[in-house]
Amino acid sequence: MNDTPKPEETLPQTLFEAIRYFADGDNAFRFMIGLRWPDGIVRCPRCHHKDVHFLKTRQIWECKTCVTKRQFSVKVGTIFEDSPISLDKWLCAIWLLVNAKNGISSYELHRSLGVTQKTGWFMLQRIRLAMQTGSFVTFKGQVEADETYIGAKARYMHKNRRTGVGHAGLMKTPIQGLLERASESHHSRVKLRVLRTNRKTEIQEMVRDIVEHGSAVYTDSLRSYDDLNDNYAHEVVDHLESYARGAVHTNGLENFWSLFKRALKRHLRFR
Repeated sequence: MNDTPKPEETLPQTLFEAIRYFADGDNAFRFMIGLRWPDGIVRCPRCHHKDVHFLKTRQIWECKTCVTKRQFSVKVGTIFEDSPISLDKWLCAIWLLVNAKNGISSYELHRSLGVTQKTGWFMLQRIRLAMQTGSFVTFKGQVEADETYIGAKARYMHKNRRTGVGHAGLMKTPIQGLLERASESHHSRVKLRVLRTNRKTEIQEMVRDIVEHGSAVYTDSLRSYDDLNDNYAHEVVDHLESYARGAVHTNGLENFWSLFKRALKRHLRFR
């Protein structure tokens, strides 16, 4: 199994390619091996030894080191474990979810993959849970920082929870986002974090944890972003005057917030 292609070499770029590629069970199987063991060496998920024997007829491995539970499949230790759903449907579902700007409902997955709505809901819950996992990837280059508030509109709130003018986010959940703009090597990337407050200490913590020193950081005129000039090329755009000054803007994140809130509304409506 050492000749397994790396995932990035066979990653489908369109829905048509994803369906055609993953419809082949062998392709889906090899793709999963490449994801789990990118160096091509299959290791036991329990003892991590590489002394394993592949049983081709059943597409499982047998570990020669473990005393009990010696056999394992490519699903063990993943969100696919203990699921009778085939890998081709799992991988197509992941492709659909991560490429749907407005989100995807369990009913839409049920119609697209030919599974029941209950199965579609089960798959979405597991995939979304897996997507919550953090990453050690840092941002660099040109980075936008902005925040938004998630919650019901005032007219849908009880009168005791409604906020007055100038306090639109008081009873909502604040979320901060960082967007690394696209470069020649990769597409733009976004990281989000739920905030307790919008105070300077917490706002700047995410920037300093994720963005490499020396990068250009673009924000609005929120004073919580002050003093970032010590480690970053910090530029500010005042939305009372304009929304962009050349490359200095947060329009990428503003567009993301619009898509993000639309996806949340769609999910709450059709789940």
